[in-house]
Parts: sequence; C-alpha cells; structure tokens
Amino acid sequence: MSELHVPIVADLTAKGITPEVLFWVGCAGSFDDRAKKITKAFVRIMNAANVKYAVLGQEESCTGDPARRAGNEFLFQMQALQNVTVLNGYGIKRIVTACPHCFNTLKNEYPALGGTYEVMHHTQFINALLKEGRIKVEGGDFKGKRITFHDPCYLGRGNGEYEAPREVLLKLDAALVEMKRSKAKGLCCGAGGAQMFKEAEPGNKEVNIERSEEALGTAPNIIAAGCPFCNTMLTDGVKHFNKEGEVVVKDIAELIAEAGEL
Repeated sequence: MSELHVPIVADLTAKGITPEVLFWVGCAGSFDDRAKKITKAFVRIMNAANVKYAVLGQEESCTGDPARRAGNEFLFQMQALQNVTVLNGYGIKRIVTACPHCFNTLKNEYPALGGTYEVMHHTQFINALLKEGRIKVEGGDFKGKRITFHDPCYLGRGNGEYEAPREVLLKLDAALVEMKRSKAKGLCCGAGGAQMFKEAEPGNKEVNIERSEEALGTAPNIIAAGCPFCNTMLTDGVKHFNKEGEVVVKDIAELIAEAGEL
C-alpha cells in the first residue's frame, strides 16, 4: 500500500489531526490476496475524492464477527473490547468498511460494549461521493455490459441496504440484471455465519454453487459483489462452471475505480 500513501490514525493524532472517516480494512482486506485489490481500489477512490481518511494499521484487530458466529462469545468479547478501547481512545466517530461483516458488527453489536459510531458500508460511502460530485465516473469499458449484483447478507437482509450498491452500478451505464432471488429474497453466498472457515455440511450441492448458478443464469458479463467473502465464493462458483473466461467477479469499488480511471 506504500505507493498509495495511506494515512495512519496514530500519525495524524500526533500532529493534532482528526480524520474525516476511519477506513476499517478488515481481515480479508488486509491479508487475502484477492481482497487486497478491493482495499486498494477503495483507497484510490478516497484519494481521488480527497477524503480525509486514515486506517488503524497495526492497531486494527478482527472485529470478532467470525468468533461470535462460530459460538465463541468469550473470544468475541475480547476482540471487540480491545477494538472499542482503541477506537474510543482516538475519538473515532465515523467508520467506513468494505466488509459487510465488519459493518454489521461495528454498527449493531459494538454499541452494547461502549463503542457507538456512524458506520457506513463502502457502497454507501461511494454513492455519497458520487452524489456530492467528489468523484465522477463514466461507463467506459462497462457501458452496456450486463451486470448482476449479489446482495451480501449482512448488508441487505441484515441491515436493509439494497439501493446504494445498485445506484452506484447504474453510474456505469451498464444493464443491471437481477437474479430471481435478490434484495430481501436474496440467497447467501455460502460464507456467512463463519461457514467460510469450515468444511461444508452434508448435502447434494454447495451453497456457493447454487448461488453462482443463479448469477450465471442472468447471462452476465460481470457479477458484482460488495463483500470479500462473497467475492471468493462466487469466483469459486464461476470456476466450477468453467466460466472464468466469460464472466468476471468484481467488487463495486473495483468497478468504480476502473471506470473512473482512478
């Protein structure tokens, strides 16, 4: 990330500067090679919009979402309280993250532990930047392409946000095609509830194969995602059907960064 000049909260605090928003990178965005590209794309968008943001860097720990979903409440409490102490210590008020799992946990579960913040998903934040005119995009290579959007569980059904990602995608002058199960009736990619980190349970079909089949049924050029875990599961599904030469899976931040040549 060094070439992108990402500010660290501790460095800004030492200079008496408070960031406009804290970018919570998350475990996937920090360590997964595929998700790192999403992180970089979102950083390029914020840099282009002159957003005064910063990251915690080494002080950021897992939100505890996987631990709580897997049933280890003790570990969740430890991780969450450590993060709340750090965030409150820096006086953080606004947080944006590209991970719906982090988004949901920070927004809805941290207040009970003394951490109350205005938390935004990156699609909501990008949508606001576009509406404010802080970034501009044209369709470019995406103009006229068929794009289907997979609703992440914790963004859609968990927090009722369906419009922001779609409003952003429409800025690409693309044809937005919906799967039969979308929005409030959307189907999980198969990674939620800490399922990402365990073997699949007995059944005749993997959840990500079922969902990828539905996505491919819309004859898309691009499957758009808003979650690093969904991205992984859908990419694996596309490969399962040997369609990786025809269909690409991209995060919304990547699409906007590419369209805006940011």
